[in-house]
Amino acid sequence: MSKHDADAIVVGGGLAGIAAAIAVATSGLRTIHLAPAGPPDRRTSALMMPSVDYLRSAGLIGEPAELGHALTQIRIIDATNRLIRAPETLFDAQEAGLPAFGWNFANTHLMESFHEVATTLPNLETRPIGATELAENTLTLGDGSRLSAPLIVGADGKKSLVRAAAGISARERQFDQAALVCDLDLGRSIGGASIEFHYPQGPFTLVPAGGNRANLVWIDDRAALETAKAGGEATLLAAFTDKSQRLFGKIALAGPAFVFPLSTLSVDQAGTNSVVLVGEAAHAFPPIGAQGLNLGLRDVADLAAALAAVDRTADDWAGRVSADYSARRAGDLARTGGMVDTLFRSLLAEMLPAQALRAGGLWALKLAPALRRQAFAVGMGSRA
Repeated sequence: MSKHDADAIVVGGGLAGIAAAIAVATSGLRTIHLAPAGPPDRRTSALMMPSVDYLRSAGLIGEPAELGHALTQIRIIDATNRLIRAPETLFDAQEAGLPAFGWNFANTHLMESFHEVATTLPNLETRPIGATELAENTLTLGDGSRLSAPLIVGADGKKSLVRAAAGISARERQFDQAALVCDLDLGRSIGGASIEFHYPQGPFTLVPAGGNRANLVWIDDRAALETAKAGGEATLLAAFTDKSQRLFGKIALAGPAFVFPLSTLSVDQAGTNSVVLVGEAAHAFPPIGAQGLNLGLRDVADLAAALAAVDRTADDWAGRVSADYSARRAGDLARTGGMVDTLFRSLLAEMLPAQALRAGGLWALKLAPALRRQAFAVGMGSRA
């Protein structure tokens, strides 16, 4: 009889955590998911088509139209007063031969769908409790009890206990900028277009949420966002109207506004010694280029692939999984991290050479169809 309580323990109750728990259990492992209750996640996630295809193939969602809203266009508007400005650029999914670049989902809807799937798996046990310590594949829980498993999956966020206990170093950088998110009702619909107004301190982005509803992600200096939020609804709406250049008629709040600090986090390796990291335990970015949960779902897909490839009769199967998983994720994490960091820095750059490079890049994308198609593939997370 095994001395362990399960074959795998997944720590972390967010979307990446529950997706990982489902993937591990679906692979046939006896799985315990430690998912302490948290406040509802009122944010949305713009998932590109490879991520949506994975969710469907894994049975985590049905038809995307039942939960989300199609993203058919991306419109970029340089709203700065810089000497060198980029052209307005429109990317259309039809040009890439696609019905949509992806779908915009409310995180609460995704969570509900994932939980429904989890309840159908007899070898997946979910416990609403967190971990306080990890040592030699044994977790101490918040109530003082202990659980052990050959494989530990850390999906416990930027301050990951699992990552620290495994000795995986992380590099983190805090930004002066923050993100304000909320839902808006617009006087004129944006259809299926995600519209990005690029300002000196970051983009002001409207993402389609059905009808005249849009999800706003506004990146700016944190002090400016906090001041706008503290000013009340009238101050916020005046700022939204100004930032959107009065293109969408009367704007109304459709829910509360939240301000989140921005940072980046990266690791040298995503797995070691029978421990693997997924989601924000392994990477975190500003909400630029729609990479956050997309990258987390690619983590989960590669974890499933590593589990499918291993010989589980071997005594060190969990160690082999962590090594294989780390190798599978290395290239994607490096590429995506570099892309998002470069893009974010280019949006904030004040130096003329950087402005010229960014404007020239957008002109090239605007005028060269082949280059646009390559950009589509990179932005959507294509592995080709």
